[in-house]
Amino acid sequence: MQSTKVLEQFQIAAEKEPKSIYPFSPVYHASYKGEEVIVKKTQKPLERAEALVRYTRFLQENGIYIVTPIKMNTNNPQELGDACYVVYPFIHGKAYTATHTQIYASGCLLGHIHALSPKGELFQLPEYDVYDFTNEEVEESVRAITNHAKRNRVTFPITQLEEKLLSCVTKQSCLKELSLPHVLTPHDYKANNLVFTPEPYLIDPDNAAKVPRVFDLALALLLFHNELSSAPDHVFTLEQWKAFLSGYYQFVQLTEAEKRVWKMALEHVFLDEVLWLMAEVPEDWEKPSQRQLFLSVVHLLLHSQAYEI
Repeated sequence: MQSTKVLEQFQIAAEKEPKSIYPFSPVYHASYKGEEVIVKKTQKPLERAEALVRYTRFLQENGIYIVTPIKMNTNNPQELGDACYVVYPFIHGKAYTATHTQIYASGCLLGHIHALSPKGELFQLPEYDVYDFTNEEVEESVRAITNHAKRNRVTFPITQLEEKLLSCVTKQSCLKELSLPHVLTPHDYKANNLVFTPEPYLIDPDNAAKVPRVFDLALALLLFHNELSSAPDHVFTLEQWKAFLSGYYQFVQLTEAEKRVWKMALEHVFLDEVLWLMAEVPEDWEKPSQRQLFLSVVHLLLHSQAYEI
C-alpha cells in the first residue's frame, strides 16, 4: 500500500509521498494534531498487533519507558491490505554513544522488562520455536558471506565460522528440550531501538514474543551495536559487557541451567539472528563500520570464553 494511503487511513495528511526513515521496513515520520508521530508496519494479523498493544501498555503501566500507540480519532493499530500499521509518539532524546552510564541503564531496562514478565499466556504473543536450521542452510549462507567478503576485500575466518555453525546445528534439539525460563520481551533489544531521555526509552517493541530468557540476553551481546552510526563498530568490550550485566542483575537472577547453556545459547542466537544478516544484506558489507562489526561478532563467537554471565 502507498505510504500516503497508509497515513490517510490514520487521518494524517501528507502533501507528498513520504519516504521510509528505515531501509528494511515502512517507518514514516509524520505529524498528527501538531504532534510528531511515527507510523510503522507492525505485527500481523490485527489480533497479534492488539496483543502487542496490551503487552506494551502493561510494561508502561509498570514503569517501563516504552512507546505505546497514541490515542486517535480512528483505530490504532489498523489492518491495511496484507499488513498492520500502528502510530507511536515520536520520542525526542539523544542517541546511544556507548557511555558507561548508558550501557548500565540499558542493562537495567532489559532486566526490568524480563523481571516483569507475567506467568502464563496473558498477552497471547508468539512463542519462540526456531530450532530447525539445516546444514544446507548454513552452507548456503556461508557461500553468500564468502562472496560478500571477497567482493569487499575482507579477510575472514570463514572456514572456522562454517565449522562452528555446523556444530551449532547439531545442538538445536538439545536446546529445545531444555526447560529454560521463558520471558515476554521485545526481542530486538539493540541500541538503535533506544532513545536516551536521559533514561533509555524503548522505541521499537514490535518483535515482542515469548523467548528463552538467555536467548534474549545473548541477542543483546551479539547485536546491541548493530546498524547505528553513533555506536562503536564492535561488540561490547568485556568492561562494557560487565557494565550491562551489572545493570541487568539489579532485576534478574539467572538460573544455574541458563549459565550452563550460555555458550550454546550464544551460538544458537548467532545462527538465528546474525547469520542471515551477514548473508542477506550485501549493502552492509559496503559500510566499513558494519564490516568491522561483522568481524567483531564472528570473533566473539569463535572466542566467547571471556564473555560469561
